[in-house]
Amino acid sequence: MKKLSLQFQRFFMMILFTCMQVVLWAQTSNESVTEKETTTTTTSTTEWYTSPWVWVAGAAVFIIILVALLRGNSSTSNTESRTTVIKET
Repeated sequence: MKKLSLQFQRFFMMILFTCMQVVLWAQTSNESVTEKETTTTTTSTTEWYTSPWVWVAGAAVFIIILVALLRGNSSTSNTESRTTVIKET
């Protein structure tokens, strides 16, 4: 069984490398390429998330929410226990 698996693996690798060579040959070209002179106009825009103030404001909001959640949990430790006594007659 191992011998069959090894032969299948070798056959598969041979086919794979043959296909890779065909793709590489297709990319090379002996034709001369003529270049045309073109003029392009580009405008640069910046995204909102690349600004540092957005990250600072987001971190501040996150810290405020985190502190509020952690403080809210500490107030539940002051619990009051009540005992109800029922007198049967």
